[in-house]
Amino acid sequence: MTAVFSHGRLRLYLLKLLDDGPKHGYELIRLLEDRFLGLYAPSAGTIYPRLQRLEAEGLVSHTAAGGRKTYSITDAGRDELRQRAGELTTLEADIAASVADLSTLAGEIRSEVSGSVRDLKRELSEAARQTRRNRWEPPAPPRPAPANGQRAALLDELDQRLTAFTAEVGRLARARQFSDVQLRTAIRLLDGALDGLRRLLR
Repeated sequence: MTAVFSHGRLRLYLLKLLDDGPKHGYELIRLLEDRFLGLYAPSAGTIYPRLQRLEAEGLVSHTAAGGRKTYSITDAGRDELRQRAGELTTLEADIAASVADLSTLAGEIRSEVSGSVRDLKRELSEAARQTRRNRWEPPAPPRPAPANGQRAALLDELDQRLTAFTAEVGRLARARQFSDVQLRTAIRLLDGALDGLRRLLR
């Protein structure tokens, strides 16, 4: 669940959506996905237990037709919305800010991916040109391996850089609360860096 809905705020927002009219669970999921421009969608396992708790508290009720439950807000639910109007206003502002952050992050990821694809295409084209140009030339002799002392120094430096990198990533991760999308993106970026190093060091 996105951080903006922590501390029971999703419960409040579900009441707000049901105040606009009766809805079934998947319709609520779609409305939330639309509100976040497709960058976040709660699972059925997130929505339905909360609807059941709201119903147990008398804040919503449901009717069943064709195997599908349609939920409606009750008078008690509307009373809670009125009592928490200030919280709801703050929540709407936080959602707008979260959507802006997610949109910016998505744009950055698209730019990175697009740039990576362009770079890869450029490198492949250049490799193909070099291959055609040098087809009849013998391969370049291998570069001499560094002396043992130099190699040990390079390995030490690599270890130091890895330690510093891990510490910095940990510091950034703890500096503030990140959304699920940001954390998943960070994990994908780390996986991509690891794949690149594996290819380099084979």
